[in-house]
Amino acid sequence: MSVLNPTPPERLVDAQGRPYFLWDMDLTLERFRELLATGDEPTRLHLTAKLMRQAKPDDVFTYLSEAQIRERWPHIEAQLGRSRAFWAWLLAQWERN
Repeated sequence: MSVLNPTPPERLVDAQGRPYFLWDMDLTLERFRELLATGDEPTRLHLTAKLMRQAKPDDVFTYLSEAQIRERWPHIEAQLGRSRAFWAWLLAQWERN
């Protein structure tokens, strides 16, 4: 049983297929997934930070695993803005468990 509550698919994207957390970019959800997985490292890191900064935390886990977040953390931490404190706290909780 999952305790996550991701955004329903019909509310995740706009009419052009752009996810709500990429409101300022012209990327479809499909292209976002592709770049997050197979783009060059700077692109993957930029999109990871953007996702973690702008999406609901429950939605982040639709696209990234805990291991991916940990691996990318040193490279994206400074890009997380006000959401950095939440993600730092969550990483610390995972460490404790």
